[in-house]
Amino acid sequence: MASRGIEIARANCPEGRFEVLPADHQLLERLAEEPFDLVYSIEVIEHLYDPKNFLHGCYLATKPSGMFLCSTPYHGYLKNLAISLVNGWDSHANPQFDGGHIKFYSKRTFASAVANVGFTNLSIIGSGRLPYLWKSMMLKANRPGASDAEGKI
Repeated sequence: MASRGIEIARANCPEGRFEVLPADHQLLERLAEEPFDLVYSIEVIEHLYDPKNFLHGCYLATKPSGMFLCSTPYHGYLKNLAISLVNGWDSHANPQFDGGHIKFYSKRTFASAVANVGFTNLSIIGSGRLPYLWKSMMLKANRPGASDAEGKI
């Protein structure tokens, strides 16, 4: 399925570069590129068995003083309670669905995971639906600059 998406992207944007790579700490090395001013990941982290390794790769792929943007579905107390009250967990996290989400983040756990690899200046906003029942959340963070104390890598 990913290869078909790459074909479509290349056909529609031939000047761009589109790759399918393992989501780990060697992202930048596999791309054979210098770190980027902006690294973003949209609705990926919740599908990974090893998000720490992936976030480490995102950190290394972000230039000092660069920005990291990452989104994931929101799973806070009120949303989880609402899903429970309507007996919705069987459809929301159906274990018989191939693929799907294997990690569920609240604002606190999402921020903690990103900060633990060294990103700083974190902010998170919710998106979609009502507050605290959000569909997703978007995190913005920075890699400390060359003059700042480097992260915990």
